[in-house]
Amino acid sequence: MAALLPLVIFCPLAVSIILLLSGGKMAAQPTRLLVGVGMGLCALFAIIAAFMFLTGPDSTGSVHIVLWNWIQSGGFSAQIALTLDRLSLVMMLVVSCVGFLILVYAGAYMHDDADIARFFAYMTLFVASMLLLVLASDLLALYVGWEGVGLCSYLLIGFWYGELPNARAARKAFVVTRVGDALLFVGLLLLATGVGTLDIPTLLHVAPSAPSSLLTLGMFLVLGGAMAKSAQVPFQTWLPDAMAGPTPVSALIHAATMVTAGVYLIARLHSLFALAPAAMLACAIVGFVTILLAAVSALVQTDIKRILAYSTMSQLGYMYLSLGCGAWDGAIFHLMTHAFFKALLFMAAGSIILRVHHEQNIFKMGGLRQEMPGVFWAFLIGSAALAGLPLVTAGYFSKEMILQNAYNVSPLLWAGALLGAFLTSIYIFRCVFIVFWGAPHTHAHGASGPSMMIPMGILSVLSIVGGWVEIPDSILPVHAFSNLLAPVLGVLPEEHGAGLLLIGSIVPLIGVTIAWFIWRPQAQRHVAADQPAIRVLRANWGFDAIYSALFVRPFLASGRLNRRDFIDRFYDLIASFTQLGGRGVSYLQTGQVRRYAGWIVAGTVAALCLAV
Repeated sequence: MAALLPLVIFCPLAVSIILLLSGGKMAAQPTRLLVGVGMGLCALFAIIAAFMFLTGPDSTGSVHIVLWNWIQSGGFSAQIALTLDRLSLVMMLVVSCVGFLILVYAGAYMHDDADIARFFAYMTLFVASMLLLVLASDLLALYVGWEGVGLCSYLLIGFWYGELPNARAARKAFVVTRVGDALLFVGLLLLATGVGTLDIPTLLHVAPSAPSSLLTLGMFLVLGGAMAKSAQVPFQTWLPDAMAGPTPVSALIHAATMVTAGVYLIARLHSLFALAPAAMLACAIVGFVTILLAAVSALVQTDIKRILAYSTMSQLGYMYLSLGCGAWDGAIFHLMTHAFFKALLFMAAGSIILRVHHEQNIFKMGGLRQEMPGVFWAFLIGSAALAGLPLVTAGYFSKEMILQNAYNVSPLLWAGALLGAFLTSIYIFRCVFIVFWGAPHTHAHGASGPSMMIPMGILSVLSIVGGWVEIPDSILPVHAFSNLLAPVLGVLPEEHGAGLLLIGSIVPLIGVTIAWFIWRPQAQRHVAADQPAIRVLRANWGFDAIYSALFVRPFLASGRLNRRDFIDRFYDLIASFTQLGGRGVSYLQTGQVRRYAGWIVAGTVAALCLAV
């Protein structure tokens, strides 16, 4: 066990280092083989470590491994140490196993890209950073992984940096999430100075004795950092533009890594948030608002990847709503099932995009059900899980768990989440019916090979059976997942009767039916793009325009005004004197030996005079 946990992180990190040292010159086939072996070992070591932990004597506690002491200053210390408990175990398995499937798929998707070695160097570093984040036992080491996934997201979103929109999207993601990173860092400093430690087990133990005002402020700052990473309102503007990266990047960011980091952080510090009810209420409200705003925006999108991007924002809103309601296990359960079906949806979308000449507008597709049946079934299963179709999908069970707990806190929150589920079923099946039914507007070429279809097949199965580990009592009393996390997150709250469950089951079916009647093959049509309301919704409710007016333009204007301030002029003066001195010395370079000899004699005489 002590050797396996560091190896889980080291395997993708070693692959990344090898690819970076190759200078991006490694050929495609060796690169794919190296990545497959490295990530396969990572997933294998994670599974073995999980099995050993659950069958060992510490299964209800944790295993703590200190790698080295990092900082020792006064009364403060920080270690590079790893902790495996039941919460980090779930996250480790999701990141390593789903990450492995995504990278196998990416090997086929990117096989003809000239920079495939650089691509996989960033992708494997991404996975290693996320694994460090979820396994770190110290918040400072967790922050290193936090910054690592932020850096890798910037590099991957702007991977095709030769196109200006891609570079701008990467910069936007970096700047927006950087605001959250700063909030989180200030929150960590506040906890370190107020409590005296950032070691997570110690912090959770001693923090209840800290001043409540300090804990509340600290949790608000941590919440701000988590919201930016998870693209929650008002930090959501970066996520739709992040679709500029290759589709496997979108699958990795949206399913198993970066955007779920905030959810994990709040769940990891759940006992501190329980001491700050104002922060928990804010978390629930943020999730509630994000669910609805993102779902409405998804209804009018025409780009298949942007539809999935807004769905990610909305589904993360469910997780934040669950966290704000104190249903920590519900948030982690939905995180797991979401990783399955969202990775599946992005893989299927990537296969479609590749085979229709890189077209992403759903209204320029159509009739693809017959030309790519395997991809159709994968996308349909992922869509059904996202919509939460009852009994047959993993998303149904995790979403119902959140709805039940939301009702415990407030029927208003439950109603909003239910409305979000209704909108989700409409917008995702709008996409299904337009893309796969009706008259074809473009024909698919080529085929999706085994490296693409096998990962999609595995995720399709998980998107169906992955929810069977937690089933409501009204259907079948199975609580394997909540019992797994109970030693860390506490006991599952009591469920309501079958009435709420029935309503939650019917609503997605109604949404699918409405989507069929509106976008069935005989009724397909564009939504008028020139309508002001539609333009606002497609532009993320105008948040970009507001931020541009409030922050971007004033900052650029101040930069232009201060371009020639006195500090710049001072250094310009130093540069001018340096240039003038250089020109003066250059006059001595005449190329005449006798003049050089004369200067040498003159210098020698001057030196002798000074010596005397």
